[in-house]
Amino acid sequence: MSRTRPVLAGVALAATSALAGAWAGREVLRRQAAAARLAIGKPLGEQALDADRTWKKKYGDPIELLVLGDSIAAGLGAERPEETFGARLAVRLAKRTRRSVRLTGRAVVGAESSVLAAQLDGLPAAYRPDVAVVVVGGNDVTHRVPVAESVRHLTEAVERLRALGAAVVVGTCPDLGALTAVPQPLRALGARASRQLAAAQREAALAAGAHVVSLAHVVGPFFVTNPDEMFALDRFHPSAAGYRRTAKAVLPSVLAALGLSEEVPFGHALPATG
Repeated sequence: MSRTRPVLAGVALAATSALAGAWAGREVLRRQAAAARLAIGKPLGEQALDADRTWKKKYGDPIELLVLGDSIAAGLGAERPEETFGARLAVRLAKRTRRSVRLTGRAVVGAESSVLAAQLDGLPAAYRPDVAVVVVGGNDVTHRVPVAESVRHLTEAVERLRALGAAVVVGTCPDLGALTAVPQPLRALGARASRQLAAAQREAALAAGAHVVSLAHVVGPFFVTNPDEMFALDRFHPSAAGYRRTAKAVLPSVLAALGLSEEVPFGHALPATG
């Protein structure tokens, strides 16, 4: 008998075992994903509250604030319009600048980075935001969108916004490892994927001229240590308190983007250009 036959048989057996293991692993993850979707459900619905209005009108001379992105940007989980991310940020910005803030929200629940183009397309032709805040990425991770594709769409959105004359702030993908409703090892894989996307978003957004806020660093720890307070009923989206904390964390980069501050704290980064 040829000596190569046992070797080939061993290789074939190892390959078969590896394939079986990979299949089993995928099946476990598929079942866990299904279980997580069932556990999370949709108790909040699929439509965020409308918070578009001028906040703190008494100050006058409004700043035009545009918010784009996914359900976090839209404020799903807030029980009142003033509790959404956009409204929280608008009020904080108004108080710091003593100017009213006109909020325009185009974020959509469930949006991936590829939807940013449509959100921009839906704006009136004459609309010119002073500052735009983009929060997106979580759905790209859960839907397994390639990082390069996600980053390309984000970069294009930042470039379009800057072409409109807007200062831009990007909140990178949150750390999905904070989602305790998602079982292990799926949660660990989500955490790794979200961190990889956030890192890629950071580099691309900075290169395109945006200010960047690492949500995983500036607010992630609060969601880990105080989940009952920070998460809404579905244990997936932020609560009113979660949005308050997130808006507070993003504000320094918004002020810097508007030229009202020269320094930003840990977790924030200044653009490479412009």
